[in-house]
Amino acid sequence: MPIITKITTQKKNKERYNIFLNEGKGEQYAFSVDEAVLVKFQLKKGMELDEFSITEIHYEDDIRKAYNLALHYLTRRIRSESEVRAYLGEKEIDEPIIQEAIIKLYEYQFLNDEQYAIAYVRTQMNTTDKGTVLIRSELKERGISENYIALALKEYPYDLQLEKAKILCEKAAQKNKKDSERVLKTKLEQKLIRKGFSFDIITNAIESTNLERTEDGMEALRYQAEKLQRKYVNETGYAYEQKMKSALYRKGFSLEQIEAYLKNLDWNE
Repeated sequence: MPIITKITTQKKNKERYNIFLNEGKGEQYAFSVDEAVLVKFQLKKGMELDEFSITEIHYEDDIRKAYNLALHYLTRRIRSESEVRAYLGEKEIDEPIIQEAIIKLYEYQFLNDEQYAIAYVRTQMNTTDKGTVLIRSELKERGISENYIALALKEYPYDLQLEKAKILCEKAAQKNKKDSERVLKTKLEQKLIRKGFSFDIITNAIESTNLERTEDGMEALRYQAEKLQRKYVNETGYAYEQKMKSALYRKGFSLEQIEAYLKNLDWNE
């Protein structure tokens, strides 16, 4: 039966130890173990190890390696269980080993999906203009359960969501002031949807935003029409009028507004 003849500390990692065995052919290096494994199995010089014991030691050491890898990964920022599992999987660690490492991480409170979800919502709430729909989706992608997501999203007050949505609407309205009211409203809806706000928030935010255009929208219409006039410069008469009407209508202006504008144009020019 193999006997431990020597135990030495590794030069590059003082928390790992080299185990030397004599299996009847003289002393030879056999394997290395983490300090925690050394202590758990009470490894020492002169100790006999059967095949089962060696297998058990290797298994425990693999768990410790996975655990230490996960700890290093977690030092960068808080992670979800799913993220840690994926990371260890990328390191080609077997699933049973990953499972044991995860159990240890929970045991020592290095993993907590509930706290992760709450911290994630607070961070997104304080540093971004995202809505709860998008945040919920991001948490689901990180493997957080629906219960924890629902609990965490309570940290994001309705009034704050609405305030952020209103600010986005005001900025977009200023940026797109040359658009018709209908087109602008569509753009605001699409922007807030992309940002992940709920339908209720979107409706209230847009309703509280001033979408009215000066001169009953004629300023925006005039701007768009002048652009189209350059496009249809070679058209005349009826063809010109119909193309202008169609294009302006697609841009969100009412037929009444279009007729009022075109009536003042000289078709013979």
